[in-house]
Amino acid sequence: MKTFLLVCACVFGLAQPVRAQIVSELATGSGTLESSSSAEATPSGIVEKKIEEKPDLTQPTVEVKSKLEKVLEDNPVGTLKYSNFLRYAVVRAVKNGVPVNTVILVLLFPLVVAIVAAARHLIGVRGVGILTPALLAVAFLATGVWAGVLLFLIILLLATTVRIAIRRLKLQYLPRMALLLWFVSAGVFGALLVASVFDLSGIVTVGIFPILILMLLAETFIDIQVSRSSSEARDIILQTFILAMVSSLLLGWEEVQRFVLLFPEIIFFGVAIFDIFVGRYTGLRMVEYLMFKPAMKDDDEE
Repeated sequence: MKTFLLVCACVFGLAQPVRAQIVSELATGSGTLESSSSAEATPSGIVEKKIEEKPDLTQPTVEVKSKLEKVLEDNPVGTLKYSNFLRYAVVRAVKNGVPVNTVILVLLFPLVVAIVAAARHLIGVRGVGILTPALLAVAFLATGVWAGVLLFLIILLLATTVRIAIRRLKLQYLPRMALLLWFVSAGVFGALLVASVFDLSGIVTVGIFPILILMLLAETFIDIQVSRSSSEARDIILQTFILAMVSSLLLGWEEVQRFVLLFPEIIFFGVAIFDIFVGRYTGLRMVEYLMFKPAMKDDDEE
């Protein structure tokens, strides 16, 4: 490299002072030219595009684990008693390597299912079964609210459109669902590609786990559209979406996460007692009460 610079200086007829300066610098080894050229090649001169990842309760990332484990460290459990045996077990499990976010999700999942059941039995909200809203809530928790809603709408709209389009092919059920999920996969890939182009980090950083849940739930929503009328299917899907949103916000609430870590006995056994009381209720649902309230007033007046 040094010889190359000296030859260029002579060939291109640089002035004598310039050639003398180059020769002196190469001879003394000051490395001014080399240091300047090497400085341009340092990593500081390379611009790298990095996507900031959001904390995800469904994944045992360092940020989530350190934040939740600090709650246990700041509130020691003490000696084993009958009133804290479940919390003692939680602390021992976390110390033995069980991810703390997994413990929280396992303990809170019965609460989400209980909310779905109570909404159906007491209020009259018509969701798609009991497991579908709960799984959708976990998917929304993993993707984030807005990213999950956007992916949910894309998958639902695409599945509905494709179902109508391939109806004329008269395929059997399983091949028809396989073809439908093929289109759904292509649509999700297109959404991720567009999100990467426009730098929508909320969608780009979504993991495969929530995407698979949303894609597999498309079959359930398609079955509802086939077996029910359009208005009824729309109402059921909308109410399922509302249940999932409420449950997702509950799972992502930091105060609830802290409470289930510090008082797991109240959450875990309280949910079981709540389920028993809800199951023994035989009165009118809230929706039915509002529907028949005018008739009940007329009977009282008579």
